[in-house]
Amino acid sequence: MRRFIYELTESWKIAAAQMRANKTRSMLTALGVIIGIVAVTLMGTAIGGIQTGFDNSMAVLGDDVLYVDQQPWIRRDDWWNFRSRKKIKTEYADPLNRMIAASANSNLLLAVPAASWFRTIKFADNEVNNVYILGTTSDFTAISTVDCAKGRFFNEIESRGGAEVVVIGYDVADALFPSDNPIDKSVLINGHPFKVIGVNTRQGTFLGLFSWDSMCAIPLPAFKRYFNAKSESELRVKVKDKTKMAESKDELIGYMRRIRELPPEKDNDFALNEQQAFKSTLDPIKNSIAIAGLFITGLSLFVGAIGIMNITFVSVKERTKEIGTRKALGARRRTILLQFLIESTALCLVGGIIGLTLAYLMCIGTRAAFPFFPIQFSFALVVTSMIVSVMTGLVSGFAPAWSASRLDPVTALRYE
Repeated sequence: MRRFIYELTESWKIAAAQMRANKTRSMLTALGVIIGIVAVTLMGTAIGGIQTGFDNSMAVLGDDVLYVDQQPWIRRDDWWNFRSRKKIKTEYADPLNRMIAASANSNLLLAVPAASWFRTIKFADNEVNNVYILGTTSDFTAISTVDCAKGRFFNEIESRGGAEVVVIGYDVADALFPSDNPIDKSVLINGHPFKVIGVNTRQGTFLGLFSWDSMCAIPLPAFKRYFNAKSESELRVKVKDKTKMAESKDELIGYMRRIRELPPEKDNDFALNEQQAFKSTLDPIKNSIAIAGLFITGLSLFVGAIGIMNITFVSVKERTKEIGTRKALGARRRTILLQFLIESTALCLVGGIIGLTLAYLMCIGTRAAFPFFPIQFSFALVVTSMIVSVMTGLVSGFAPAWSASRLDPVTALRYE
């Protein structure tokens, strides 16, 4: 064991000496590995960032909330069959909550009604168009993951009385009140005055997905008073245990069929939606990036491995007499094999470190240029990149190292 450790240490010293003696050649040889490691790291960073950004954007929907709607969120080929369905009434929330409370083993917690429409909001000379106005109740805080950065959400008294108060998103507040505190200010929503009582925390947006930053919430009775004509309504139902989502769906379907008075032979005339429905839209993006990244990575690493193999063969030829001398003095085949394997691996490790450094600098630049894109440069990526570097060095260096270890010492000593 002590002999093996000595051989290993000496091999690393020889590899370092060879790279110092041939700096330009070593750098050019490692270039393919550098490009490959940059591609591996950036691909992993992009996929991780997309997943994180998607999860953050979907947080407003909640992964433990079921949405009872007139039609599915994901457009289907037979979409016209859903347009003739009766609308989901916000009044369904009361009987649904009674059914949930009456069931001792229910996996549903709470049903919250919601109605929505797009309207214009003004304050003084500032104006924001196409703002998503949500009419709901004070129970909305029980199913939402968004908190107020300033002020508060409307309470039960304001909710039931239909008070003309509003909680606005971060971007709406920034556009209407660029240098002022919006709390207790009165804004006009489609010409009707509402007092701002809260501003939501900044959520950010990603890939054009949902964000509370451009939304506003008002009490449901006030919404019905002013905007109910063409609004879309739904029920949002909180689930106790999100690992039992299938059972929760079955339970909710049963309740909704009773509320809608559907006979057993009739199909459901409503749709249950959840955050998971949007996951399928992300998979093609991730798969495309992964395929493109793997192709570029594989090509770069293949070219780099060929270059390292070629240079290692050249190094074996250049040092044939040295190999013969070492064998004549008692060096084992294992020692020679280990020496050239470590030299090729050392080249790949240097390339991997340089590639990681370049990828990290590129991530910093991307974060500075696109602050809302979530960059995920994780420790797992570093470990993966270094493993790829080592494996590339071992695979590409094995053939020339094997040929060096099999050289006959007499022939090697006579080599010119």
